[in-house]
Amino acid sequence: MLTSYLRAAMRRAKYEILSDDGTFYGEIPGFDGVFANANTLEGCREELKEVLEEWILFRISRNLSLPVVEGIELSVKEVV
Repeated sequence: MLTSYLRAAMRRAKYEILSDDGTFYGEIPGFDGVFANANTLEGCREELKEVLEEWILFRISRNLSLPVVEGIELSVKEVV
C-alpha cells in the first residue's frame, strides 16, 4: 500500500524549469512543504521522491493526517 501511495502522489507532481538558473523545480500539490530542486529533471524527481518519503514518515511519527491520493488513505492504527 505504501508503494502505491508513493506512486500515486508522485503522479501529481508538477515540474518547471526556473528561468533564473535553468534548474528544475518540482512540487506535489496538496503536500505542503514537499518540493525539490535539481540540475536535471530526473534528479529533481528522485529528490522529490526522497522528500516525500521523509515527509510521510515525519507526519506518521507525529500522528498527523496524510492526504488521500487516488482513493488511497494511509493511517496509523494504534495496537494495544
